[in-house]
Amino acid sequence: MHLPDGSLSIPVWASADALALGALTWASSKASKKLTDRQVPLMGVLGAFVFAAQMVNFPIPGGTSGHLIGAVLLTVILGPGVSSVVMFCVFLVQALLFQDGGITALGANFINMGLMGTILGWVIFRSISGKSTGLRMYIAIFLAAWCSVELGSLLTGLELWMSGTAPLVPVVVAMGSVHALIGIGEGLISIAAVRFLYAARPELLEGRR
Repeated sequence: MHLPDGSLSIPVWASADALALGALTWASSKASKKLTDRQVPLMGVLGAFVFAAQMVNFPIPGGTSGHLIGAVLLTVILGPGVSSVVMFCVFLVQALLFQDGGITALGANFINMGLMGTILGWVIFRSISGKSTGLRMYIAIFLAAWCSVELGSLLTGLELWMSGTAPLVPVVVAMGSVHALIGIGEGLISIAAVRFLYAARPELLEGRR
């Protein structure tokens, strides 16, 4: 879902950048208030893990592939504010050093792949999981991850349509159908990662408090 430069019209990417800046300002404020000394190195470690994991693709039916986004994984462990800052840093490095996503489209990519998981995914996760640390928590993680990927892909399709890049129905159907499968991989990987971390260091799930 990484949108390159030129894929969005100026009004669309400028609006997305403004919205992303507002969200990043809010997230930075929340992170500065709640960030603990123990979470600072954890931010770096998890950010590096998500960055590396996004480079590894897994095949899906139809001849295409997907990769972990990691936004829900981060928000379950770090909470929405801190995880949003980490995800923005990941997308910024990808855009500047690897040309994976455009500079002008950075705001849209941050919204579609980052905030959809760190904020919307957090709301879904908390609403379903409550204070459970058992099966209910893992079901909530899967649903939050799947929904964040699917809704992010549909939003990407809408942005391309509003920019005049692609017709509405074909782009929404194409994006939604492919990412419905990618979302399954996102959910399963997120569950596996959180389960491993929870088994080894249950106190790391600070975002659930």
